[in-house]
Amino acid sequence: MTAPIRRSALSLAVAALVSAAVVGCDRSAPQQPEATAAKPEQAAAPAKPLLGSFGFDVTGMDRAVAAGDNFFEFANGAWVKRTEIPADRSTYGSFNLLTEKAEGDTRAIMEAASSDTKAEGETKKIGDYYAAFMDEAGIEAKGLSPVQPQLDAIAKIADKAALSREFGAELRADVDLLNMTDYYTDRLFGLWITQDIHQPDRYVPYVLQGGLGMPDRSYYLEGGRMAELRKQYQAHIAKVLTLAGDKDAEAKAARILALEVAIARVHATQEQTNDVQRGAANTWKQADFAAKAPGVDWDAFFDASGLKAQQDFNVWQPEAIAGIAKLVASEPLDTWKDYLAFRTLDRASTYLPKAFADERFAFYGTTLFGTPQQRVRWKRAVDETNGALGEAVGKLYVEKHFTKETKARADEMVKNILAAFDKRIDALEWMTPETKTHAKKKLAGLRVALGYPEKWHDYSSLEVKRDDALGNAERASLFEYRRNLANLGKPVTHDEFYMVPQTVNALNVPLENRLVFPAAILQPPFFDPAADDAVNYGAIGSVIGHEISHSFDNTGAQFDETGKLHDWWTPADLKRFAAAGDALAAQYSTYKPFPDVSVNGKLTLGENIADVAGVAVAYDAYKASQQGKEDKPLDGFTADQRFFLGFAQAWRFKARDAALRSRLLTDVHAPAPFRALTVRNLDAWYPAFDVKEGQKLYLAPDKRVKVW
Repeated sequence: MTAPIRRSALSLAVAALVSAAVVGCDRSAPQQPEATAAKPEQAAAPAKPLLGSFGFDVTGMDRAVAAGDNFFEFANGAWVKRTEIPADRSTYGSFNLLTEKAEGDTRAIMEAASSDTKAEGETKKIGDYYAAFMDEAGIEAKGLSPVQPQLDAIAKIADKAALSREFGAELRADVDLLNMTDYYTDRLFGLWITQDIHQPDRYVPYVLQGGLGMPDRSYYLEGGRMAELRKQYQAHIAKVLTLAGDKDAEAKAARILALEVAIARVHATQEQTNDVQRGAANTWKQADFAAKAPGVDWDAFFDASGLKAQQDFNVWQPEAIAGIAKLVASEPLDTWKDYLAFRTLDRASTYLPKAFADERFAFYGTTLFGTPQQRVRWKRAVDETNGALGEAVGKLYVEKHFTKETKARADEMVKNILAAFDKRIDALEWMTPETKTHAKKKLAGLRVALGYPEKWHDYSSLEVKRDDALGNAERASLFEYRRNLANLGKPVTHDEFYMVPQTVNALNVPLENRLVFPAAILQPPFFDPAADDAVNYGAIGSVIGHEISHSFDNTGAQFDETGKLHDWWTPADLKRFAAAGDALAAQYSTYKPFPDVSVNGKLTLGENIADVAGVAVAYDAYKASQQGKEDKPLDGFTADQRFFLGFAQAWRFKARDAALRSRLLTDVHAPAPFRALTVRNLDAWYPAFDVKEGQKLYLAPDKRVKVW
């Protein structure tokens, strides 16, 4: 789907337009922990939609706009005009409504656990973790003492070998190529452990570039607004160091920024990172690191990271890893120590006294993304607890909020849409029988995880203390890292859910040929058992179709039914497929959210293909599900109109300018208002709304892109 976000070529996430720490969420949430501010509860809540008799917000439409001129505004214009982005968010849309419900539901679970004096096991850990984060007075009283041992250890680093050991010791499994919000890490290197792209029966560590505090290399290298942001970032670094009592904060901030600029220069671009063939080509042995990326004491690094016994690695951005390693050797040791001290303080600010948390939000929330006000403490506590004990919370969430009936009906929709996609493959005139055979085999092997994982994480070894917010976060991060390391050397099980059930999102995992739909997205407004079938298929059906289609977009089409990177296309078919992709990229590159910047059609191509194919296959599945039933208008709308309007209203969205500009640089999704326009490529949309030649969205039949 969509959203802010970082995502790698290996992941094809739906990305929800939310501002919680989830796949495809508002980037300001996971990367910019926010400080306490004045009473967000008093801010005016966005207007709730008034639903028609078929579960659709008729009042949100702007019928003064012709559907054929701007379908997003036709479906959502009145909603856009009457809705204000909440002060604690940089974006707002349909996904937020559902996310807020999931947030409230999980808050109730956590607060009940926190107040239960007889709680045991995972329930007690949930309650204690939540309570520790909510204890602002206790956090304030401790001052810097929770982070001081880390700062003292950094101060004692005496040589580059010890520096390399520190980089290895802080390595975490925090660069998730399946999760766009965790696409980069502020640690010097990132690690992701999952199925080998070349040998699907084993796990392998993927090593990725890291080390930047701002979202992308462009923030460090471009002029204009980015140059001003660099000044503000340097001021932020100085402020954090000053709060920690450093008397040389200004000079150190200048050196730290200069170091990060040097790191940014060697980073791969978004387009390079999203090139699967480029990333997959770099299989290194552990012994190769010293020769291919000299500058780091790799023996010390791997020993400290717990990877000493691991021999095989995939190095996704080899030039960046080599460039960063060279900087480790060439830059002064004291600069690196200052850098590590700042990174440690900045990362810990969420769990430190208010002055640190306030400063972190002021830069990452307000300066970078234009969010004027931090989220209330309990919402941040929900995010933190979900991040640490998400599946433990998820068990309780599913018991309370996910019915067997919902699961059964969603299963039926998935089957219907898979069947419709199979028929679309059969009907493709441009594809040869040979390629069709492979495509159908891949579709038949697609596995679907719906609602919750088959096997839950075991948190019994995670220590949680009711009076140690920072320690809890550090232990949870280390627990997750070790859980990932434990997979190395074991058979691939395909039981990782990748998200928690209370997440409003969906995911395609091309490395496993698998789809994941968490329980929380299977609720109104995306899926409503009481709503009209046309609206449900237009909303959640298009999401399901989108995720299925990711298996066959410009990235997913490079993987076979086992998740192996494998070219199963005939040369002629691949050429035709690429041509369709080029046409779609060109179409999206004409969209301009701002006069000075366009959507990057190439960067967003995978999501655009999935949108076009997803809506088309959902429409086919809806029609097939009706089995010839009479099309009875509801509230004056035909079934086809209700389907397309259900789709468009799923993409309701508003963004602050700073947040939208950031997305245009780094997000593999086009902004939601333009995603809603993908309907112009579907023949059925034209008669549904009487769209005629001469209207702004009209495309001649031969210009409508039909990839699948």
